[in-house]
Amino acid sequence: MISLAFFATVINYLDRQTLSVVAPVLLDQFHMDSVDYSRVVSSFLFAYTISNGLSGPLIDRLGTRSGYALCMIWWSLSSILHIFSRGALSLGVFRFLLGIGEAGNWPAAVKVVAEWFPERERALASGIFNSGSSIGAILAPPVIALIVLQLGWRTAFFIIGTLGFLWIGAWLVIYRTPPDTALHTASPHPVGELLRMRFVWSFILSKIFLDPVWYFYIFWFPEYLKQVHKFNLAAIGTYAWIPFFVAALGNLFGGYLSPAFLSRGMETAKARKLAVSICALLMLSSIPAVLSPSPWVAIACIAIAMAGYTGANVTTLAFTADAFRKESVASVWGLASMGAGFGGMLFTLIAGAVIQHFSYTPVFIGFGFLPLICSTILWTLTGPLPEGGRTSPA
Repeated sequence: MISLAFFATVINYLDRQTLSVVAPVLLDQFHMDSVDYSRVVSSFLFAYTISNGLSGPLIDRLGTRSGYALCMIWWSLSSILHIFSRGALSLGVFRFLLGIGEAGNWPAAVKVVAEWFPERERALASGIFNSGSSIGAILAPPVIALIVLQLGWRTAFFIIGTLGFLWIGAWLVIYRTPPDTALHTASPHPVGELLRMRFVWSFILSKIFLDPVWYFYIFWFPEYLKQVHKFNLAAIGTYAWIPFFVAALGNLFGGYLSPAFLSRGMETAKARKLAVSICALLMLSSIPAVLSPSPWVAIACIAIAMAGYTGANVTTLAFTADAFRKESVASVWGLASMGAGFGGMLFTLIAGAVIQHFSYTPVFIGFGFLPLICSTILWTLTGPLPEGGRTSPA
């Protein structure tokens, strides 16, 4: 079951990363600058933010099987529509549609984890499916660059977009609801009630300062290699996958870290928060990355920072299943992802303006420190994790 969520996440990131890889081509062809590109990226994140607040409750209502399939159909069609792009405006519209569909992947996958895995296994299960984001990002540079160089960028969007329909066939045949879930199904928490809970609103706030770091790397890393280190598309295809490979290992590191603390008798909330804090410290390596003139040092340091993010993220993925019953986890993660999308949209626009008028240096430094704010919020505002989903309003 977790392998199905893993492959969905791989496809999600292949669809998402297609633009990042072809960005150096499109910026030249459509005469776009860094600010224009930041607006296109933000159109995706704006839709992603809105849709997270809708897709989570929708998946809780429809159920994992139907809800996941619906999201995959939407984002796969949206990915194919990119072939009709004629400039920044149309490209932004298609990114907006893609963001609406892609937002459903994590609420649905978190629900798979909650339905099928006990507490001690959730962080590792989350790490397994979430590593699909890194694997998709690893595959994207060489695969998409090859397609673009041989067949053109429109063909790349079309081929990658069709992968989702292969997954849907397998999903509908294989996925089933666990017997105990089918027999003991309660109503999900209403969204208004969730937003009044201390854990939920503080968790949303923490995600504002964590996920934008990842969005920056996935959307800007190829363009950074081109602008700063003068990589061409072939070189980007050859080397840009390396940090994402290390990030995939970060998923496993994070998946084992908090369970290691739990096995030593540490309370669940403290174990999760400590694991996030350790990973946040790793993300400071983005600072020496941008200060070094060597592209190889930069790639290595960025790889460490990205592994820190994925390690932190898989730990936060386990938070919702720790705190809430199965029927509400997609809603909670969807709301948290709204905070992530809002932060991503805000900091992407800031990054585009700073890069355009200054350089990448202040942006990398800023994104090195943002995760520490996330960690601070988790320690000071969330309080202990509720048990068995019995969360009370603050």
